Amino acid sequence: MAETPASNAAQIDYWNAVAGQTWVQLQEQLDRQISPLGHAAQRALAAGAGERVLDIGCGCGQSTLELAVAVGAAGSVTGVDISQPMLAVARARPNPLDAATLVFRELDAQSGDLGKGVFDAAFSRFGVMFFSDPVAAFANIRAALKPDGRLAFVCWRPFQENPWMSAPMAAALPLLPPQPEADPLAPGPFAFADAARVRGILEGAGFAAVDIKPFEARIGGASVEESIKLAFRVGPLGRALGDQTELAAAISDRVREVIKPFDTPDGVLMPAAVWIVTARNCRSA
Repeated sequence: MAETPASNAAQIDYWNAVAGQTWVQLQEQLDRQISPLGHAAQRALAAGAGERVLDIGCGCGQSTLELAVAVGAAGSVTGVDISQPMLAVARARPNPLDAATLVFRELDAQSGDLGKGVFDAAFSRFGVMFFSDPVAAFANIRAALKPDGRLAFVCWRPFQENPWMSAPMAAALPLLPPQPEADPLAPGPFAFADAARVRGILEGAGFAAVDIKPFEARIGGASVEESIKLAFRVGPLGRALGDQTELAAAISDRVREVIKPFDTPDGVLMPAAVWIVTARNCRSA
């Protein structure tokens, strides 16, 4: 594994152990789940033909492949991630015809060498909320952008605004042991829920023209039973349940009741709320 600072060691361990393996196993369902949100951020980025794009926290590579199609054969896309299992999936995926040259690197975007002034744009689909030092991380990302280079990413708004995660957790809470209070500023899915904090981080890292827009969509598409299984493996309920398998049956019944009203002919579709964030490097050449 690439050498990385100790400050990010917890996240590196997490994404190379259980979390990374889980995302690999559930890659198809998770890609389907969050694709509409990633596509909104890609529209905001508006990657063009021939551009060089950096995909931060590329995971299993779906967004990287989509960006490669957007910039075409004359462009290039570099996907970076700290998870070896997820990068293995990304590297094995076929590159579409007439798409950009693809490079996948195992690298911590907070401190790793991304190059200086080499990218026209940087993108992330839920990959930037896990930095131990987000200002330093975005300063490193900005340094990799060309003058006037663009940044666009999607991140979660507050937990309670995302019923696809909060509703199953609320249903399960009466049956779970007392849960520790979450630190809203700790690296994790909801670390960027506060738009004012996100703006401060980006401006502190030297970005300008910061724009943060709310976006909502109904996401999912799996059956009720598949959706329950996903809630048990990913997100707050999955972390809270852990290996307490003796609780699974009773919790399944409660989660099923809160999910059923969202079942449609296209599968379970539940509300998701995110920020679409854009900014520019705006430094002198």
